[in-house]
Amino acid sequence: MIDRQENSGWSEPSATAVLVLADGTVLEGSGIGAAGQAVGEVCFNTAMTGYEEILTDPSYAGQIITFTFPHIGNVGTNEDDIETVNLAATPGARGVILRTPITAPSNHRATRHLDDWLKSRGIIGLAGLDTRALTSLIRETGMPNAVIAHEPSGTFDIAALTAEARAWPGLVGMDLVPMVTSGQRFTWDETPWQWGTGYGHQASAAFHVVAIDYGIKRNILRQLAGQGCKVTVVPAQTSAQDILALRPDGVFLSNGPGDPAATGEYAVPVIRDVIAAGVPTFGICLGHQMLGLAVGATTMKMHQGHHGANHPVKDLTTGKVEITSMNHGFAVDRTTLPAHATETHVSLFDGSNCGIALNNRPVFSVQYHPEASPGPRDSHYLFARFVELMRTHKRA
Repeated sequence: MIDRQENSGWSEPSATAVLVLADGTVLEGSGIGAAGQAVGEVCFNTAMTGYEEILTDPSYAGQIITFTFPHIGNVGTNEDDIETVNLAATPGARGVILRTPITAPSNHRATRHLDDWLKSRGIIGLAGLDTRALTSLIRETGMPNAVIAHEPSGTFDIAALTAEARAWPGLVGMDLVPMVTSGQRFTWDETPWQWGTGYGHQASAAFHVVAIDYGIKRNILRQLAGQGCKVTVVPAQTSAQDILALRPDGVFLSNGPGDPAATGEYAVPVIRDVIAAGVPTFGICLGHQMLGLAVGATTMKMHQGHHGANHPVKDLTTGKVEITSMNHGFAVDRTTLPAHATETHVSLFDGSNCGIALNNRPVFSVQYHPEASPGPRDSHYLFARFVELMRTHKRA
């Protein structure tokens, strides 16, 4: 047990939060956000902006995020930057780790302090940790399983927390999509944010896209609507028959958390039927990985994953390099791609696969987040590419 008391003549702040790794390592800090404890996989994110979007990205379900940028929280939070569509679902991240304490918000859009916002969403946080050291550890040994705990009294049962971290099976083989997917079908018409006017609405759609929600982000839906699409969002376990009955011009395979092979047990047969029907299809992240599985490739767990808004990717179809936003711990094994699937994008950090296209079908996908939120807008062209694919297919 840790139970720290002040010594006479010397006052040392007591730890009110700990991160306990499965190997028994204990890292102490000051508690922020909700009190309690949560178990998950620890990753690091290198983005310098957009912490609210990151913390509400459903793809982070089952993970504890370490921000490498030290000043997290200084612009507060607001109601517009939440990326979770299903507000009744479990929040994206299970915990958050910061280098410095949260400062008072300083931004004209702020409506709430980050600490209050974390409490309201049940996210457990720890501040005051050497995030550089933790990031180096992850780079050397991989993403560890851990328990993050916040207890204002500073009393922790370390043995029990260590046992919990060791007992957690990890993300391999884990289907987390049921935690984040929508419970029922709905339509979406909100378009991207514009300075001075905010979000708009799609009034005259030229195409109908059915988006399969494995943990979809709001800005993906906005990008589709902004490209002239009527969007119908369906739950993750919707059958191919029900999807095709909606007569879509295109099908979108969304991002999401967990192991693609586990979710793929029910998602891959649906994706195969959609491909066989000849419907233009576009997938990102988890959708990309499961598309790879659907065409016969395999996926693999990454050592440290890709989490950030500064990842360079080369588009092999144009030769251009784009800076992308990424969040994934699994990847398609490029060596297992079948002959009818062409690699279209590659990471310039580690050479991993970042995109495929089918030679005989109007189908493509990428490993990163072209909608950003947060991150650069270099990859918005992919939504226009999807629309052009639907337009060409519609004319044929």
